[in-house]
Amino acid sequence: MEDPVDERSAKEGGRAKAESGLDPNGLIGSKLKALYRAIEQEPVPDLFIDLLQKLDDAEARTRVDETLSSKA
Repeated sequence: MEDPVDERSAKEGGRAKAESGLDPNGLIGSKLKALYRAIEQEPVPDLFIDLLQKLDDAEARTRVDETLSSKA
C-alpha cells in the first residue's frame, strides 16, 4: 500500500516541474486547462439555446400526449 503523503509529494513535485516548463506533458496539461477555462467563460450561442428550448418543448408535448393516451 502506498503512502498518501508520498503520492501527494510526487504530485506536487510534478506540478512544480510542469510549471517550470521541464515536463512537456505538464505544459500541455496546463495549456489545455487554460483553454478549457477560456472556453468555459464564453456565452452559449443562441442557436444552441434555441435548440435546447425546442427539445424541451418536444419533451413536454410528448409527456402531455402520453398522459392523455393513458387516460383514454
